[in-house]
Amino acid sequence: MTTTISRLYDNYSDAERAVGRLESAGVPHSDISIVANNSDNWYGSKSGKVDRDRDGVDDRAEGAGKGAGIGAGLGGAAGLLAGLGLLAIPGLGPVVAAGWLAATAVGAAAGAATGGIVGALTEAGVSKEDASRYAEGVRRGGTLVTAKVPESDRARLDALLQESSVNLQERSSAWQKTGWNDFDAASPPLSPEDIGRERELYGTGVRR
Repeated sequence: MTTTISRLYDNYSDAERAVGRLESAGVPHSDISIVANNSDNWYGSKSGKVDRDRDGVDDRAEGAGKGAGIGAGLGGAAGLLAGLGLLAIPGLGPVVAAGWLAATAVGAAAGAATGGIVGALTEAGVSKEDASRYAEGVRRGGTLVTAKVPESDRARLDALLQESSVNLQERSSAWQKTGWNDFDAASPPLSPEDIGRERELYGTGVRR
């Protein structure tokens, strides 16, 4: 019997490391998924440039100069991250994603009244409340990591995702104080400026 575990991260690099921990623990690539907001175009489509810190230099080149590091993760990565691609998901706008959740979300987008990402998460066993929170987190600039794991290994593997993850309850409570109630797939994606303000509000800064 399998179950689904998920965590939201403010920074892509934190999510990238979480994926690496799952892979090192033996979770198959096919059972892991990552969905990262790309509204600020940190993952360039035409140039192929990966510029998470927005300094104009491809992070993979920087990583090579630092002994590989996390900067080399995209493009040259093995496993799940080697399959990253650009997608558009209703309510989220442009995302960089890989794995089963992204594929399910795009497939569900046309017919799911709740929106592709929420529909895909609830279909995988995530509560609608949490699915809505995760979707909103990605919409506001975050990165979601989700994995299908054996029920018997849930506690052990869930602990691997805990490091640097967002406290979903606290974050959604902060959103509610500003009038947010639920993820709306019909709402327009946030602009890069909006996402910048969101990161500034929570002190997350830029992705590194």
